[in-house]
Amino acid sequence: MPTPSTISKNSIIAGFHALSEPLRIKVLELLQDRELCVCELCDILKVSQSKLSFHLKTLKEAHLVCFRQEGRWIYYSLNPSQFNLLKQYLERYNNLNQILPASPCDDD
Repeated sequence: MPTPSTISKNSIIAGFHALSEPLRIKVLELLQDRELCVCELCDILKVSQSKLSFHLKTLKEAHLVCFRQEGRWIYYSLNPSQFNLLKQYLERYNNLNQILPASPCDDD
């Protein structure tokens, strides 16, 4: 049986994986203002429903979006609790500049 820390790590991994695709980022940006149905997302993004469905599935599996069905339409919205989990994870690295010496990466 998975432990809470394993579940949390898996959620973090799935969340960052989902954020690694530009189309999924666009979907999330569109959902910042309001929930949208699949047909609206397809129209705005100019993509086929099959392509969008693949990306929405990844976002659902990463718990970044919630969905509800109304008749034959499915509406998507953001899941704030998953974004908060990812934010909390990244906040653990906020004080790295105070702890570590300057990195060669700083030159990029």
